[in-house]
Amino acid sequence: MSEVSLAAPLGAGPDGVWEVAGRVAEGGLIMPAEVTAAARAIVPEVVRMAPAKVRQGIERVIMGEHLGAGMQWLHDSGVLAAVLPELEATVELAQEAGRKHKDVWEHTKVVVWQTPPKPLVRWAALLHDIGKVPTRVMLPDGRVTFHRHAEIGARMFDPIARRLAFDRESRQRVRFLIFHHLRANGYQSSWTDAAVRRFDNEMGGYLEDLVDLSRADVTSRRPGRRQEAGLNIDALLERIMAIREMDARVPPLPPGLGNAIMESFALAPSRRVGELRKECEDAIERGELEERRDADYYVAYLRGRGLTS
Repeated sequence: MSEVSLAAPLGAGPDGVWEVAGRVAEGGLIMPAEVTAAARAIVPEVVRMAPAKVRQGIERVIMGEHLGAGMQWLHDSGVLAAVLPELEATVELAQEAGRKHKDVWEHTKVVVWQTPPKPLVRWAALLHDIGKVPTRVMLPDGRVTFHRHAEIGARMFDPIARRLAFDRESRQRVRFLIFHHLRANGYQSSWTDAAVRRFDNEMGGYLEDLVDLSRADVTSRRPGRRQEAGLNIDALLERIMAIREMDARVPPLPPGLGNAIMESFALAPSRRVGELRKECEDAIERGELEERRDADYYVAYLRGRGLTS
C-alpha cells in the first residue's frame, strides 16, 4: 500500500485519524513518519469529536487483530495522550526495577491482546492498570508496590466513562472488572467453601468476564508461571461449580431452622424470623459459622450474639 493511500484518510480530518488507527490495528500496517506527523497535527480536532466517535475509534483499535500496533500508533501520533491521558501515563512506567518488558504500557498491550474479543472485557483490560500510576511506590530494595491500584483505577475510570459517553450498563461492567481484576488470581486452595461461595456470589453475572480478564492478566515470560496461573483459575472454577451443585442438593442451613428459631425465642411467624435465618447465612459466608450443622448450633450462635433481643 502506497504512502499516498495510507495518508488519504487524513484528508477527512479527525475521522481519518481513527480510520488510519483502525487500519493499523486490523492489518498490522507500519505508518510512515509523515503520516504519523500529519495525524499529530490534527490531534486538537480529534479531542473535539463527539465522545461516542472517540470511543468507537478506540474500540475499533482494541478489537483489531494487530491491536498492539494500533495502540502503539495512537501513542506515537499523540492521540492517546489527548483522549486517554490516564493510559498514556503508563508508558515506560516500570513495574519492576530494571525490567523494560515489565512496564505497565507493554504489559497492558499484551493483556488486551490475550483477552477474548469481547468489547467490554477489552476495555477493562485496556484500563485495568491505570491505577498503578498514582499508587506506585519504589522501595529501597528496588521492589515496586501498587497498593490498592485496582480500587483507584476503578475510580479513575468514572471520569473516563463520562468523557467517552459509556452507557450505564457498560460503565458498570467495565468498572466492576477493573475493581476486581486481581480477585480470581488471588485464589488459594486453602479458601474455605464459604469463601469460594462468597466470591461466586459477589462476582455474580460478571464471573465469566472476570475470569477472562484474570487469565489475560498473566504476561510472565516464564511458561511455567502462565500455566500455573491458568491451572489455579481452573481449580477455582471447578470449586465454584462443585459448590453450586452441592448447594442445589443440600442447602447450607438445615431444614426446620425457622421453626427452631421461633420455638427458642418465642417468635411468631414474621419477617424477623427470616432476618435471623439470613444472619446465619451471612455468618457462614463470612466464615464465622460452619455450614450444614444441626439447628441448635445456629440457635446458639444467635443467642450468643444477642441478635434476638
